[in-house]
Amino acid sequence: MKSLFFYLMLLSMTLASCGENSKSEQQNNNEPKEATSKLSANHIEVLYFHGSQRCITCRAIESNTLALLDSLYTKEKADGKIVFRVIDISDEKNEKIADKYEVTWSSLFVNGWKNGKESVNNMTEFGFSYAKNSPDEFKKGLKDKIDQMLSEL
Repeated sequence: MKSLFFYLMLLSMTLASCGENSKSEQQNNNEPKEATSKLSANHIEVLYFHGSQRCITCRAIESNTLALLDSLYTKEKADGKIVFRVIDISDEKNEKIADKYEVTWSSLFVNGWKNGKESVNNMTEFGFSYAKNSPDEFKKGLKDKIDQMLSEL
């Protein structure tokens, strides 16, 4: 019972820290833009949602995801088979997509699109469990999910 309480407290503190304001943090408006003309009909969307204030774990999810995609999937990104989008949910223009995935805080989705049908994979809990303290484990799990989905395209 004590360990359950400990994990609930840890989760609560992690979620609360995502709302802390870091004065030194500058909002990065240079979000990756993907050319829709290169988008493959069957593809994978890696969606990273964040608010205007982000904790160190939130930033680790984004940076580790980007590092993995840039190191292992450059061809797939160039071919439109993998699309990476960073979405600021505090921006009004992103309200519709945040509502679609019911996102209210930092979240990571790896979704597959095949023949017009979307397979949604919410990897937020996984991301918060590993991105900061076990980045290699995070990248391995993300790679495994992406490779599985690529094999199904």
